[in-house]
Amino acid sequence: MQVEVIVQDHTRVVSELESLSKSHHVLEPETAFVPVSQDWEGWFQAWIEALQPSISPIDAYELCLRLTTDNEIQALNSHYRQQNQATDVLAFAALEVDTPQFEEHFSQPVYLGDIVISINTANRQAKAHQHSLERELAWLAAHGLLHLLGWDHPEEESLITMLNQQAVLLGKIGFL
Repeated sequence: MQVEVIVQDHTRVVSELESLSKSHHVLEPETAFVPVSQDWEGWFQAWIEALQPSISPIDAYELCLRLTTDNEIQALNSHYRQQNQATDVLAFAALEVDTPQFEEHFSQPVYLGDIVISINTANRQAKAHQHSLERELAWLAAHGLLHLLGWDHPEEESLITMLNQQAVLLGKIGFL
């Protein structure tokens, strides 16, 4: 099983967060640099192995992870979901899970899509739940991955099932 994670534009985000923290708006300076050093690829590798999706005939997957600010995620949420507010995580699936793959792509990793996480919101949620920012980022990344793999939570029962699966995934990387 192979998983490639592209962490997108994190240096710009870290610079923005550092300037916000210096102006006392959002983050303390020591937390501004935490997210970019995570073992994202290791986390997603463990999760994909645990979930065993059967989308790729060569067991190779790709996804993009974008760490961003509340302002940017609010703009995305407004544009794509018509909800003009910041959120913690957005997932943009690249394909319908039930759609068959084209034969010429069998030798290439399957691109699952994009996960966008607001570090600002993740930081606030971590403090509210009294756990680390790293754990909150893992929780949100796992949630985004499940969405990329076709999971959804339109009602309470499916939300509980999805949250339980997230807990299992966090256990796979040592957080539970």
